[in-house]
Amino acid sequence: CCRRASLVAQSVKTLPAVQGTQVGKSPWRRQWQPTPASLPGKSHRQEPGGLQSMGSFLTGQHGYEQWEVYIQGGDQDSSIFPGCINKAEVFEDQVNGRLKKGLAEGKDYVLLPVAARHYLVNRYVLEHDQPRMERKVVELPSIHKVESRTGARPAQTRRALLRGCATPASQCLTPALDTEQVVVMETRNKDGTWPSAQPQATSGASEEGEDFQGQPGICGLTNLGNTCFMNSALQCLSNVPQLTEYFLQNRYLAELNLGNPLGMKGEIAEAYADLVKQAWSGHHRSIVPYVFKTKVGHFASQFLGYQLHDSQELLSFLLDGLHEDLNRVKKKEYVELCDAAGRPDQEVAQEAWQNHKRWNDSVIVDTFHGLFKSTLVCPDCGNVSVTFDPFCYLSVPLPVSHKRVMEVFFVSMDPRRKPEQHQLLVPKKGKVSDLCVALAKHTGVSPEKMMVADVFSHRFYKIYQLEESLSSILDRDDIFIYEVSGRAAAGENSREDVVLPVYLRERTPARDYSGSYYGLMLFGHPLLVSVPRDRLSWDALYHILLYRLSRYVTRPRWDDEEDGDEKDLEAKDSLPQPGHGPGGSSQDPGPEQAGSSSGVTSSSWGPVDTSPGPSHWPQRVRHKHLFTLQRVNSSGTSDCSTFKEDTQAQPYIAIDWEPEMKKRYYDEVEAEGYVKHDCVGYVLKAPVQLQECIELFTTVETLEKENPWYCPTCKQHQPATKKLDLWMLPETLIIHLKRFSYTTLSREKLDTLVEFPIRDLDFSEFVIKPQDDSAPELYKYDLIAVSNHYGGLRDGHYTTFACNKDSGQWHYFDDNSVLPVTENQIESKAAYVLFYQRQDVARRLQPQAGSSKPPASSTCGAPPKSGFMDVN
Repeated sequence: CCRRASLVAQSVKTLPAVQGTQVGKSPWRRQWQPTPASLPGKSHRQEPGGLQSMGSFLTGQHGYEQWEVYIQGGDQDSSIFPGCINKAEVFEDQVNGRLKKGLAEGKDYVLLPVAARHYLVNRYVLEHDQPRMERKVVELPSIHKVESRTGARPAQTRRALLRGCATPASQCLTPALDTEQVVVMETRNKDGTWPSAQPQATSGASEEGEDFQGQPGICGLTNLGNTCFMNSALQCLSNVPQLTEYFLQNRYLAELNLGNPLGMKGEIAEAYADLVKQAWSGHHRSIVPYVFKTKVGHFASQFLGYQLHDSQELLSFLLDGLHEDLNRVKKKEYVELCDAAGRPDQEVAQEAWQNHKRWNDSVIVDTFHGLFKSTLVCPDCGNVSVTFDPFCYLSVPLPVSHKRVMEVFFVSMDPRRKPEQHQLLVPKKGKVSDLCVALAKHTGVSPEKMMVADVFSHRFYKIYQLEESLSSILDRDDIFIYEVSGRAAAGENSREDVVLPVYLRERTPARDYSGSYYGLMLFGHPLLVSVPRDRLSWDALYHILLYRLSRYVTRPRWDDEEDGDEKDLEAKDSLPQPGHGPGGSSQDPGPEQAGSSSGVTSSSWGPVDTSPGPSHWPQRVRHKHLFTLQRVNSSGTSDCSTFKEDTQAQPYIAIDWEPEMKKRYYDEVEAEGYVKHDCVGYVLKAPVQLQECIELFTTVETLEKENPWYCPTCKQHQPATKKLDLWMLPETLIIHLKRFSYTTLSREKLDTLVEFPIRDLDFSEFVIKPQDDSAPELYKYDLIAVSNHYGGLRDGHYTTFACNKDSGQWHYFDDNSVLPVTENQIESKAAYVLFYQRQDVARRLQPQAGSSKPPASSTCGAPPKSGFMDVN
């Protein structure tokens, strides 16, 4: 028994792993881990031939260990007799044979070879009705079986493996193999991708595969859940010609740095290479970047899960990861950084670049790295420190405007005028009064006759005072500015006015258990109505409100009001008590009679609707009212007629409609109508030129107190002045527009329109290195890709504009969707990361990318369907 146990254990340890999740992508580093998907709960028929002899069976770890203790114990104690083989511990549902999620080999289960499994089943009884859990080997066309014979030397094994490979380019290292083992190798497809990494077919992609042939590079990326930031960065990088050609021609295979402690074992480079090869194979309309996403999350925990991230942050990680995985420097020497110490810039810069290349030498450095000149000046001793530092991209600030664009709706006192939508340019740190002053220039209404309110869900979320800061108003708030009567000066003949917030409510048929309750639901836009204090009666207020609503509320004819049951009319026409309806008694109460119970107060809050109309309408004692009035709380949800409230509190009035009356006399379409002022649609902000951002990047700045510079002369940290200059620019220049502004006082996204040239971006005025006048193309760049961000700080969507290196056609990449666009559609306020290619590089690559193809500036596709950008 002991001998048999050792043989079984040895069989388990030497079992070849042949199906599962790939850990490595290298052709000579094929590691596998079992997954629940590769461990089916139901038995499978053995397929003849192929790799059937390499199948294995799953059993529970606990039961196996118990059996092992029993066999190796020596005394064969019956208390530890394993009994029947029971695998229930690994099942979630034994009836359907479903395995538990997250099972791990060596912890939850053991994989037994066929012979070991047959021994255990024959020696010990298998628990009744337990399914066979056979691990099946899937034989792919690209998989080859090579046997290692007894006594074979490592060199012989390696030659056998190479003979079994389908392509002579396959490589392998000497594996640590035991005799009589079988090795499974996977070979690349002809396009350089791995068969096991191919995306699964999805609906709508039936044409994909070897038979489908599209334009290489015109391939979407599936959104796996908030991964648009990743897709945008990948599409931009995929359209950098020299980098893509590097991967398509498999030049990266010879430069993989698997031993770099700063790298990622070559896995990021291989995952990116597979993605590029699929996208540029021309056989896919869209691919699923799941393997790449998994690799990124494995090496950068901040990108784990499916939260929305920044495309520039992902791009920064990816460039660094590719560089370290492909770094040609295998052994890094110690390099001492030296200050300029008065030496010529040319000498110091050359030394800095050589030192950089001694540690960093890769296709990423060749393509994207440039050189800064950094100058620091101590404010106390005047010590000047000059260093030259490499960079991979430029993060340029946007000029901060002290103005802000706000969108408001103006509601006039004239009921015939529809509300007007306005765009106003106001001071960013201004007050609410500044908003009224700006609106007065458009409307001609005095700012003193305006009140500002935030309207949300049919109610006043907040009514602002004139001295409040505009920073409390967010861009997404619905701001309404109401015209009210002016406040009269204090004096004997002055008349006090009361501004009443008015809500609209409709009775709903929602009943309670007694069947007698009718709910009230807010609808429409609320109003701020000025009422003369000497007319604070329910009947007068009813006529004032009826006049204010006259644009969308039809006043019934007198004969219409006489319809209906006479008793009902008598009940309706009697003037109700204060707080219960319009008209408190046959004699309207005067100001001194109007208390909290009457629905108005003696408060003089706010300024009077002196519009002609209500006071001249013929008065009838007996008529049918369209609606009733009720004093309510500030939310319009509770009646306040019986509440004992502060008489100085702001009163709120509700207009309550019966459903039938509202249906007959209230025009909802007209009530929601508004007009746009001429200012709407115009760009109120002056656009910023990209050159201005670069100038701002190179201006002198004073270091913050939180980030001082240590002066070697003063021997202490100083708030030194710092200036960055461009010394040497890369082949492909990445410019990151710093739209997200974070300060101790505020956080915001700058939606400034930055105008950037599509071609001939000239950097000659910014590069301080002595220039070669005979080669002006060394300082001129053409745009090749743009990463866009739509939305705000906490949400948004990323897309890409990119120019195809083969056709020169611009396309718009929105996850799966790819559409042709023209150059005049590229520039927008959403532009976030810009990719520029130096003109001499473009000419150098033309023969590689297809010299017969027209240049990027000569072909433009038809514009996409109208409004395709509106989804953002």
